[in-house]
Amino acid sequence: MLPTLPTASTMNTPHFFQLHRIDDHALAAEAAAGLQASPAQVSPKFFYDPLGSRLFDAITALDEYYPTRTEAAIFEANAPAIVEAVQALTGLRPVMVDLGAGNCAKAARLFPVLQPRRYVAVDISVSFLHQALQGLQREHPAMDLVGVGLDFSSRLQLPADLVDGPALVFYPGSSIGNFAPDDALRLLREARALAGGGGLLIGVDLVKPTALLEAAYDDALGVTAAFNLNLLNHLNRLLGADFDLRGWRHVALFNAPESRIEMHLQARAATTVRWPGAERHFEAGERVHTENSYKWTPEGFAALLRDAGFARVQRWSDAQGWFGVFLAGG
Repeated sequence: MLPTLPTASTMNTPHFFQLHRIDDHALAAEAAAGLQASPAQVSPKFFYDPLGSRLFDAITALDEYYPTRTEAAIFEANAPAIVEAVQALTGLRPVMVDLGAGNCAKAARLFPVLQPRRYVAVDISVSFLHQALQGLQREHPAMDLVGVGLDFSSRLQLPADLVDGPALVFYPGSSIGNFAPDDALRLLREARALAGGGGLLIGVDLVKPTALLEAAYDDALGVTAAFNLNLLNHLNRLLGADFDLRGWRHVALFNAPESRIEMHLQARAATTVRWPGAERHFEAGERVHTENSYKWTPEGFAALLRDAGFARVQRWSDAQGWFGVFLAGG
């Protein structure tokens, strides 16, 4: 017998808040300023046009890209202990706030064991969340689902009353690594305030041998190179620029003193890039810095959490110690 589908009267409807609106003029001005800086640099948010988002999904399936599968394995192996520890901080059926939710798949895998009473999915554009939350609502008809369009890279603050009582702030995927340490500290402090006495469950990529780190950002198939180079396509459309992708190559390296992977685009030969009202000359070998991904030691990240005001820190890791899932509370 087929299962009975929820009726309109028993199925909730997702709610949406758009707190961040994409302003192409402001984005173009930001990108142009970065290109004219010395050295040139462009925010990694410019990776994520439609093609860039699909390329990143492909990256997560690569043999070299360990973070996604390693984090998933940690959650699978430790789910009962993680859920017990979360509920000790938040109580049963907490509000769950998912930062950088994307397709919401990582959070949804925790729903059967965590059973949040409300799920708040936060991403830079609420339009990206519509389809994901509508699908989740069909699977969890009684759950209160909310999408929030917010650029929390500058400030993490949600509409009043969305978080009522101790909450779980969920930030998987090691995206905290895209923040320089001072900015990461600011975000963690805001996450602690948002949790309201609950907890933060966060995925963190850990320091490991340089060869493993660099391979994860410079794979043999060249998917990460295509992802990086596609940023120039995005800038061409956004600025009306004339980058020739064939004149640039992908560079990924581990900067040990800063404990971060850096991605750059390097000019193969001297070239001048033009866009309406401006231009920038690049010498052969000159680079555009496109991303940082900081890697932490377990002790270093635990100390950062304590600096952010968390009194209790727990960690789960894989056997190799490549990746850490931290739960912080208090």
